[in-house]
Amino acid sequence: MTRLLLAGLLSVAALLCPATGMGQETDPRSDMIVRSGLPVPRFVSLRSGEVNVRTGPGRSYPIDWVFVRPGMPVEITAEFDTWRRIRDVEGTQGWVHQSMLSGRRTLVITGELRTIRERPSASAAAVAQAEPGVMGRLVSCKGPWCEVEIQGYHGWLERTDFWGIYANEEVED
Repeated sequence: MTRLLLAGLLSVAALLCPATGMGQETDPRSDMIVRSGLPVPRFVSLRSGEVNVRTGPGRSYPIDWVFVRPGMPVEITAEFDTWRRIRDVEGTQGWVHQSMLSGRRTLVITGELRTIRERPSASAAAVAQAEPGVMGRLVSCKGPWCEVEIQGYHGWLERTDFWGIYANEEVED
């Protein structure tokens, strides 16, 4: 069995670089939300290795954070024109341009060391173990088990082992 580690294992908080030291701004124009027609909230992932997170929906708003992990799952909590308010696994919120987001579903391991199983069963053989903060791809999810791919290992995790999916959400690749 292999144990997956985040390169230079850091806390999830270290996955972001604070630009101003703030990070929890609220939308100053929350009454002006315009929707794309896609469900809100929803999970997506970061498209780039450097994503500026602003205090409001536009380039005139200051950069509050810079996310530095491509593929990191985030939750879209609001939309305004081409801007999306996102939240990360730790609850940090801010606005990013839609071009910085991808519909590709990803996950981040939470809690403690998690065992990736060969089949969707707690008694199935272990394929690998993943530490908190390790990211991977969400392949599909139905019921309590989700098919995942993490650093080249393919297997199954219980949906409560990671962040990046809602309690009753089903995902198909």
